[in-house]
Amino acid sequence: MKAPKKAKKKEGASSNVFSMFEQSQIQEFKEAFTIMDQNRDGFIDKNDLRDTFAALGRLNVGNDELDEMLKEAPGAINFTVFLTMFGEKLKGTDPEETILNAFKIFDPEGKGILKGEEIKYHLMSQADKFTEAEVNQMFTNFPLDVAGNLDYKNLCYVITHGEDKEQE
Repeated sequence: MKAPKKAKKKEGASSNVFSMFEQSQIQEFKEAFTIMDQNRDGFIDKNDLRDTFAALGRLNVGNDELDEMLKEAPGAINFTVFLTMFGEKLKGTDPEETILNAFKIFDPEGKGILKGEEIKYHLMSQADKFTEAEVNQMFTNFPLDVAGNLDYKNLCYVITHGEDKEQE
């Protein structure tokens, strides 16, 4: 009678991993899994990892390195295990609201934008100081509007979802 309870608990845990991600994210993970599952057996094994690295141009990956990667999994890596492992890796990342709240410190009126020069000053003078090149790279990836403002709400969305809101 204990075994069914364990099985039920495991089933609940695996179904929870699917609720951690949006459907589009699950589809992207599925595509990545399919690419990595080189022999199409539904599992990622050492040979699949080696072939994936080779496809990415990294040849001669050592067995020790591959074994270390495989040891991170609780067992054979099927798609659910793969997704669970990513979920655990991403668990520590800040949710969108946390990042938004950090920006709101500089935006007491809650307009959703910050003056580019002001954010540049703070990034280059506070805590983990950015270099001018790093700030310029950020502004290249997230351009200021015509008034010289940074749309930090869109920036936060991209950081946490991986794409612009307008593109959805």
